[in-house]
Parts: sequence; structure tokens; C-alpha cells
Amino acid sequence: MAAIFEVTVRRARRDDVGSIIAMLADDPLGGPRERLEDPLPQTYFDAFERLVGDPNIRLVVAEDGDGTIVGCLQLCILPGLSSQGASRGLVEDVRVASHCRSRGIGEQLMHWAVTEARAKGCKLVELLTHNTRVDAQRFYERLGFTRSHVGMTIRF
Repeated sequence: MAAIFEVTVRRARRDDVGSIIAMLADDPLGGPRERLEDPLPQTYFDAFERLVGDPNIRLVVAEDGDGTIVGCLQLCILPGLSSQGASRGLVEDVRVASHCRSRGIGEQLMHWAVTEARAKGCKLVELLTHNTRVDAQRFYERLGFTRSHVGMTIRF
């Protein structure tokens, strides 16, 4: 691993949407799903407004010392009845800019997510990763996550 690259994790702002979509699109699975155009489709900004308006969702970015966005993730706090009414944290859309990988940025983002979920009263943190993302699975296991579920999807 290269030297640890210190970042600041902060809530995403509207002007970060382009950087976030670029990271989501710079991916074998995300590339076909996203529309990285100039200007970006309005649907992304509409979705951003719904995200920031939801008190149980934290969309955050990792920003380097120069103010460049180099990573992102979404943390959802899900209230529940199971496990004696425990809330759980669900981590989604973890990305690190391709030119910044293997520098500890993803680990800093995940540490932030776990700390935030615990502070919000969650009893566990879960995430989904595609079964083809073998490197990502090793990364999450190194951070202490264990394989526990079988995920299933229906796309519309």
C-alpha cells in the first residue's frame, strides 16, 4: 500500500454531484448504469435533494488537502423492529477515485461510517458488494466485516 493519504470526510454538497457521478461511472459495473454528461441529467440533482432531505441518510465525500473529491459513500440509518428494535447502518456506493486507490481513503471512509452509525445508536453496520468485486470483498473482510447474507435483486 502507498503512503496513507489523509482526507477530510464531510457531507456532500450539490456542487459535489459531478465528482460523485464520475466516480460511480468509473467502474465496470457502474459505467453502464450512469450518464456522465455535461451537463449532468437533472435526475441526479433531484436524487441529491431527496438524499440530503432525509434525516436518516448521510451522503459524504472524502476531500483531499487541495479540496479535490477523492471518495464518497452513502450511509443509511435504518430503524427496525428486529434485534429488539435496533437500528442498523447500511453503507452504499463506496467509491475511491481510481487514481487514488490503495492509499487508505476507503478505510477512512468506512471508519467514518462505522463511527457515525454507532453514534446514531446502530447495533450493526451492513453493506452490499457485487459478487464479482473480489478485491472489495477482501477489503471489507480486512476491516472486520463477515459474509452473512445472500443478496438478491430485481431491476426495473
